[in-house]
Amino acid sequence: MKTFSIPTRGPGLYEFTRPVAEWIKGQGSGLLTLFIRHTSASLLIQENADPEVQTDLQNFFARLVPPTTDPAMSYLTHTYEGPDDMPAHIKAALMPTHLSIPVEDGQMALGTWQGIYVFEHRDAAHVREVVVNLR
Repeated sequence: MKTFSIPTRGPGLYEFTRPVAEWIKGQGSGLLTLFIRHTSASLLIQENADPEVQTDLQNFFARLVPPTTDPAMSYLTHTYEGPDDMPAHIKAALMPTHLSIPVEDGQMALGTWQGIYVFEHRDAAHVREVVVNLR
């Protein structure tokens, strides 16, 4: 088991495929499990070739769940941690907080354009912890 610390600088997708791939090298085959230890960020497997994909995803979720300052979100009561906090919890509830990836001979069975990302939902910078395990 290993914990990766992923620094973020606000909303967006932060790829960390390479360090995970380096960690599993030589560890054989099995199922890789990843789990993010936070309630306001998510994990995604997503395209890593065209950065517009990440921009479009971020923009879509920002429109889907706007900050609490948006009149459409006036029904929310958990607002004392800032206008981005409760929307971040909602986004994390809609997206995965854990992933499973098959590993064969020390290599993840990801597709050609797939990468592993932390999807940060808060406005401020954070260091997100992702626990990984290979069995």
